[in-house]
Order: sequence, then structure tokens, then C-alpha cells
Amino acid sequence: MAQRLTPLEVSLLALDTAHIPEHVGTVAVLQPGPADAGGLDLDRVLALVANRVAYTPRYRQRVVAVPGRLAAPVWVDDDDFDLSFHVRPSALPRPGTPAQLREHVAALLSRRLDRSRPLWELYVVEGLEGGRVALVEKVHLALVDGGDTVDLAQVLLDSEPTSDVVEPATWHPALEPSPTDLVVGALWESAQDPVRAVDNLRGLVTGTLGVALAVGEVLGGTIGASLGTLAEDALRGGRPPAGSPLAGPVSQHRRFATARLPLADLQAVHAAHGHTVNDVVLAALAGALRAWLLTRGQLRARTTLRALVPMSVLEDEGGSSSLGVQVAPHLQDLPVGEANALMRLHQVAYGSKAHRSSGRAVDARTLTDIAGFAPATLHALGVRVAAETVRRPHDLLITNVPGPQVPLFAGEARLEATYPVVPLGPGHLLAIGVTSYDGDVYVGLTADRAAVADLDVLVQCLEDAVDELVSTTRQPGRRQPTRAAKKTAAGKTTPRKTVRKTAARKVPVTEAAPPTTEPGDLG
Repeated sequence: MAQRLTPLEVSLLALDTAHIPEHVGTVAVLQPGPADAGGLDLDRVLALVANRVAYTPRYRQRVVAVPGRLAAPVWVDDDDFDLSFHVRPSALPRPGTPAQLREHVAALLSRRLDRSRPLWELYVVEGLEGGRVALVEKVHLALVDGGDTVDLAQVLLDSEPTSDVVEPATWHPALEPSPTDLVVGALWESAQDPVRAVDNLRGLVTGTLGVALAVGEVLGGTIGASLGTLAEDALRGGRPPAGSPLAGPVSQHRRFATARLPLADLQAVHAAHGHTVNDVVLAALAGALRAWLLTRGQLRARTTLRALVPMSVLEDEGGSSSLGVQVAPHLQDLPVGEANALMRLHQVAYGSKAHRSSGRAVDARTLTDIAGFAPATLHALGVRVAAETVRRPHDLLITNVPGPQVPLFAGEARLEATYPVVPLGPGHLLAIGVTSYDGDVYVGLTADRAAVADLDVLVQCLEDAVDELVSTTRQPGRRQPTRAAKKTAAGKTTPRKTVRKTAARKVPVTEAAPPTTEPGDLG
């Protein structure tokens, strides 16, 4: 019998609209393999995906609705599965800079996935500087559940380079059930199982609300906005609190920005003050958001921003996750009103204490030991949990996943950088994903294109916030160069400081009272 979508997956499909596409992404930048191997191109990626997709069976399945919405849709094998539809060629114009890649990623991720096909796409982006290749994956949240299906990126990467890709076994799709079979199966389930009958009724209501949400977007104006908001609130709460500087109507277009931070800097702060690296990351983000909001003149009325930060926890008895862990929601107050970097760190650490003391917290080493590249799956699970259980208002979503600290390879191409792409929720203008890998921390920032034109300033503020935290580890009287100074000494000039100071002069700095805090993450 075909597997039926869960109530959460039905809700995720209903929430998926032109303005709020419900997919997560990964941007993986790879160094080409040896010259005699021919590098990494579309054909090699196709061969690799064809070999590994058998480990993620749902990537060859599509969603089929039950006539009359008598029950939730089902996953069925796509008898017209075409790998070349999902793995697509793309290229950047010369010189293929990081800025061009970010613009390209933003455009790719703004578009919804085709509902008539398996819900994923992988773009092979060639033409980057230095012969690099980027793999840009987008996968629907309904697809990755951590049990039956992990993210494809988790099984594509190996700890050793692989020169020969084994020819995949022939795949034969199962026979698709007829509409009559789907109706009979739905009625039989409802008659035999009262719980399933309730789920089927919920699915009908959810589907109806999804239609109302889509209609609201199309209508636009006051009526459309009101209809869409009512449908969104019924399907999923957790909208931003009133007056949030990160709240507003979400357009169909996105901005995407990235930051690469040395893990050693964050570990130095951890070693000096005794707080976790996760606490350090959240404190740096709090400092960055504070400085950024100051440049926008939006800090005066806010002492905290409430972030939803999913956390990894031990599985419940009888849990079925293929990862060995589960993900739980956690609401965290980021102390953006606190001017002192060290005080921000202490407040963040105090807030995360409850999670560490719960007895269910999972340490970073456990997560980094998961086979393959688990961060791709855990980011998806974090966003799913946000959609499933959290109905309290929050300003933004932050997912933070520790990854392996050894090089990984796609075929013979070495993974150089990996940036998570976290989707925006209804009414949210900013979302942040963080992944550590092989000595660095990679931050992906997704924002609404119309509302956040200065996302690059937030990246600059984040780098400054890390420098500020690192400065708290130095002995008095021993002045050490900042990251910007090191770049300048190496002949790499940066306009970061000038941009920040110029922007800051436009806004009077008003200090706020110290707030309370709570943090958390997938590590």
C-alpha cells in the first residue's frame, strides 16, 4: 500500500505558495578533482546521483491526491521519473564571482517546486572562479523526515574521493494505485481506525485552508491579505510579534548572503569563557543583529529579538529516526539591547542552560559522527519542527548544525564550502542557517528581497561581532590584529569598517537595558 503523508506534511504542502515556498536548500562549493579525472561536470554529477538516489527512495516518488480529499495524499513511485529533469545544468557569466553565485542562488530558490514531480531539484553551477563548481539543492520540507528519507546531500558526500561510480541497479517503479483504489483505501482506513479518520478530516480542513491561502495571495490587497493571514494562522502560528523589525509582508523574491567564519575564533571564545560554541555563535548573531538594527534606526524600542532555534535531543523510546536523534523547538531571546559583547554571551549561555540540564541534550561530537553529511538533513528537520509545534510569536528562525571537521568529497571533487538555505516563514523577513565544516563556520542568510536591501551589511556586522567576541579573550595591554587588519596586511583590502561607520553615523546610538536570554540549536 502507498504511504500516506502525515498531517504535518499535508500542512507543509498547504502552506507552500508563490510567496512562501516550503523548501530548504544547500549551496555546496566544490574544488574540481585531479586534472586527469576531468573535474566535476554535469555528467559526473548525474552518475553520482543515479548511484545514490536509491538510498533516498522518496526522491523518486511524487505526491498523488485522493479524490474528494477523503484522506491525505499518498507517496507513489513516479513511473515517468527523469533524473535529468531534477539534476539541471547551470552556469555563471565570467568571472563567476561569489556575489554572482549568491544572486543566482536567490533566483533559483525563489521559485516553487513542480508538484507533479518528485519534490526536489539539484543545479550544477559551473563557471565559478578557479574552476570551482557549485551544487545548489532545493528540497521540499515534506520530503525529508529523517526517518524514511534523509536529504540527498547527506548520501552524496564521502570521506574519501571516489574515482569510479558504480553503475546503479535497474529501478522498477511500483504500480500506481488507481483513483478507485485511493478512495477505497481512504474509506477503509477511516472505518478501521478512528485516529486515522480524525487525521483524514484534518487533512480535508488543511487542504481547504491551503486553497484559501493561495487565493489570498492572488487577490492581494486588503481582502487578500486578510484571507491569507487567517489561513496562515489556522495552519501554523508563530508569526512575528507586533512591532518586530523583522516582520512584514513577504514578496515572491529573495536575497541570499553568506559568511565564512574561522571555527578557531569561536573555539577561542569558548575556551576563554567556558560557554559552548553554540552559545558563542548565537551571541555573535545577537551582536550582528544589534549593530545592523542600529544602522537601520530600528533598535530603540527593542531589547531582545526572539529566535526560534531548533535543538537536537535524544530520541524518545521507540523513536524511528535514521539519525539516532530528534529535533525539538526552542525559543531563545537574543539580547540585542546589550552593548557589551561579553555580557551578551553570558546572557545567551544562561538561557541555554535549561536545555543542557534537561538530560536530553545531544553533544556536537555525536552529531558530527553521523554518517554522511547530516547537517543537510538536520536543517530540514529543524524547519519542519518550527512548522509543526511552535505557535508562539518569534522574530526569526536560526538553525545551527555542527558538521564533520574532516574534508568530504563528491566523487573526486573536494567540498570547499557549504551554506544552508533556510526558508522564510509567513510574515518573517529573515532566516539564518549555520553549519560548521572542516575548520570553518558557514552562515547562510535568507531575506525578503523587497524589504531587506542591506543584507550584505548584516554580514559585515556578523564578522565584526565575531572580532568583538575574540577581543574579550585577549590579555589587557596585548593588542592583536582583527580579521580586517589581517586581510589588509595580506594585501586584501576590505571596505567593511568604512561602510559600518558611515551607516552608523546616520543613527543616534541609544543604549537599552540588559535583557534576559535563552539560546539553543541543533548542536
